[in-house]
Amino acid sequence: MNDLEQRIAKFSGGVPPELRAQARAVADDLLMALEKGEVRAATRDDTGTWHVNSWVKAGILLAFKVGDIVESGAGPLRFLDKDNLTPRTMVAADGVRLVPGGSSIRTGAYVAPGVICMPPMFINVGAYVGEGTMVDSHALVGSCAQVGKRVHLSAAAQVGGVLEPTGAFPVIIEDDVFVGGNCGIYEGALVRAGAVLAPGTILTGATPVYDLVKDRVYRREGCRPLEIPAGAVVVPGSRPATMGKGKKHGVSLYTPVIVKYRDEKTDAKLVLEEVLR
Repeated sequence: MNDLEQRIAKFSGGVPPELRAQARAVADDLLMALEKGEVRAATRDDTGTWHVNSWVKAGILLAFKVGDIVESGAGPLRFLDKDNLTPRTMVAADGVRLVPGGSSIRTGAYVAPGVICMPPMFINVGAYVGEGTMVDSHALVGSCAQVGKRVHLSAAAQVGGVLEPTGAFPVIIEDDVFVGGNCGIYEGALVRAGAVLAPGTILTGATPVYDLVKDRVYRREGCRPLEIPAGAVVVPGSRPATMGKGKKHGVSLYTPVIVKYRDEKTDAKLVLEEVLR
């Protein structure tokens, strides 16, 4: 992909009017490569370390820049969007189960064979969704989010998008993670393989996560995202305010809490999910 990266870099300073058609072609090539899974906004190396591919995110921003607003839809359901970032047309050969009911997968998103999409849900440009994953009703997979294999995104789960700045980590969810209903994962948080997020758990870059098993606190540090360990079972919790009027009035602040690590009992509760696949 070095050639594609170099072609995108050519427009890092802007798109001259006389080169607009060329920039459009570059952006279209990137969107096609994203849909095929040939390039990704972030990739994992052999040591388990994730790396952001800033040039891919820059190419997506270029696609927004060179697209034209067009009208689509029928009757009272009219939409206005960039003509190069409209919803994908899925076919049976894609191997994706897309249940009727108002779901949308945007151009430039990779959705692997075996993925199940329950209505209504949305997968945004630059996202990557691995084999066997279920995206349940009202769930969102944001721009450039990376979701692994056999993940369950339960109803109303929100996986935030991180498109800008281009060097920022997107939200990353590794293989075999269970995300409960109404969970929110934002600001480039990294959820390692096999973790379980109980319903209502919110992960952000500003929220510390308390590990009661290992007696540790996990936070975002500099360029490193908040990271949930593999196999951790995370539930919503609270911690007392320790300063000022919050302490005076006995105020508690929200915080996620790791109460255990995945075991046979946890797996037994999740085994029924396989039936749906």
